[in-house]
Amino acid sequence: MPGQEQIAAVRRFNRFYTRQIGVLRRNYLDSPYSLGEMRVLYEIAHGATTARDIGRALDLDAGYLSRTLRNFEKRGFLSRKTSKTDARASELALTARGHKAFAPFEDRSQQQVADMLAALAPDERARLVNAMGEIESLLDKAGPAPKTYTLRSPTFGDFGWIVSRHAELYAQEYGWSEPFEGLCAGIVADFANKNDPNRERCWIAEMNGENVGCVMLAKDNDEVARVRLLLVDPKARGLGLGARLVEECVTFAREAGYKRVTLWTHSILAAARRIYEKAGFTLTSSEKRHTWGKDVVAEYWDLDL
Repeated sequence: MPGQEQIAAVRRFNRFYTRQIGVLRRNYLDSPYSLGEMRVLYEIAHGATTARDIGRALDLDAGYLSRTLRNFEKRGFLSRKTSKTDARASELALTARGHKAFAPFEDRSQQQVADMLAALAPDERARLVNAMGEIESLLDKAGPAPKTYTLRSPTFGDFGWIVSRHAELYAQEYGWSEPFEGLCAGIVADFANKNDPNRERCWIAEMNGENVGCVMLAKDNDEVARVRLLLVDPKARGLGLGARLVEECVTFAREAGYKRVTLWTHSILAAARRIYEKAGFTLTSSEKRHTWGKDVVAEYWDLDL
């Protein structure tokens, strides 16, 4: 059984957060509607098509939901038609008038959260979002919350993590020996000591407060940028994280004025090669080597911007 201190801590957090996001105000977001009514509009605007869908998503009393829907229908916010798959159900949709009424409050809600996050440092935002994901995962007994990650700039200790995690993971998965760690350390040291923030960038992926991925975009010369040290931890694979990290590199390179992005990889890294190919990179050359205790095929890929 939970202790009294734990119960008090949860209740304290509930009081704090309801005040933080303003749900106790009579009219949510200074709108004419309550929080419950705004949530109903939100669900319809974002794809809920029947009263059953809305009730399941919000766990609302059926009588309250029915009255709310009738009220919105009288205001001209909703259209209703018989479902093609179930004659007992009605399909709901926001009318043009409903979208017009809802849009300002959706924008206001977005801005409210943006303002709250803007008051925090980037690493604090990541911690907050990850903590919220952990709460959702623990309390949602209908099933685990989808795995989500956040991207941020590196902070204290991240460069050391990039080196150590590369060394650990590549030793485990490919048997690459110690010189590989030295190579990674040299790349990271060059980036950390000579970084040009206008033309170079590093991204750290974080999930539930833990680093799960990284990539660097470093300057080769005024026209060419290089993707370096792309890594996705096994616990974050299958989420499209690798593709997202490469996309961030390409987008930044284009905005920074580079004409080409290049990278060096190895034929054994099949998942990374697929990501580069889908991103538009072309294999331009390859060569056989014996390095890090293994026979490898080094590959060079390029993308014209």
